[in-house]
Amino acid sequence: MNLSYDISRRAFGAMLLGSTATACTPRIDPAVTEPEPPTELDWVEGYAPILDAGYNLPGIPKEYLQGVNRRVTGLYQGEAPPNSIDVDPYAKFLYHVKADGTATRYPVGVGRAGRSIRGRATMQFMRAWPGWTPTQNMLRTEPEVYGDFRAGIPGGLRSPLGARALYLFRGGRDTFYRIHGTNDLPSIGNSGSAGCIRLFNQDIIHLYNQITAPMPVLIRSPAESLRVDPENYDRGVELPPTMIAAEELIGPDAEAANRPPDLDALSSGMI
Repeated sequence: MNLSYDISRRAFGAMLLGSTATACTPRIDPAVTEPEPPTELDWVEGYAPILDAGYNLPGIPKEYLQGVNRRVTGLYQGEAPPNSIDVDPYAKFLYHVKADGTATRYPVGVGRAGRSIRGRATMQFMRAWPGWTPTQNMLRTEPEVYGDFRAGIPGGLRSPLGARALYLFRGGRDTFYRIHGTNDLPSIGNSGSAGCIRLFNQDIIHLYNQITAPMPVLIRSPAESLRVDPENYDRGVELPPTMIAAEELIGPDAEAANRPPDLDALSSGMI
């Protein structure tokens, strides 16, 4: 596949809430406000700091954008239909497949739940700065990890779903499989112990601005990934989890510092 490149710089820290067997448990991002001033003379198109929903989102450092680990656009050679999303959990890419035979390819981070579903689904709806609530299965199987979050985390910088989330359904039922933003920069191009499909916040915003719901989604099997993209099959490494205390996300200080997103001030440009 011949695709043309973009790049960029800096980010929030990110933590992991814990592991799960059946649903998205994204790596949690503590609330961060202002990005540091850039040290480079120029930002590379696509990954510079942006203002979105009243938040200053930092740019992506170059070390996270090496090689294929960046957004590219070119001729699509996969097996998904036009006007769809094609997810390759093994090569760590997501493709927005367009009607003209091209696609935009985004690098992704994949969690254990990201490999637990394959085949066809429907992206039924999408949300900007969505909140997150653990599923009943998470609460039942790992109450010590998720019990403190039973009431959920509201949308904003504290939410593990980042700047945008796409919700996948099958047969009209929620799969609990999410495609979402993250500030956990090292996870992109790698695997974690938990989570669904994660993109840099700049990339999930870019994707969100190009698509509409509902939209067909194909999640590749290992055989499909090997057939279409053997060069990148199983790239990346398995990352260990990092725990974060519940009070850092839902404690009094976190609540006091919380600033809800301004959904009337979303970035609408092609970043």
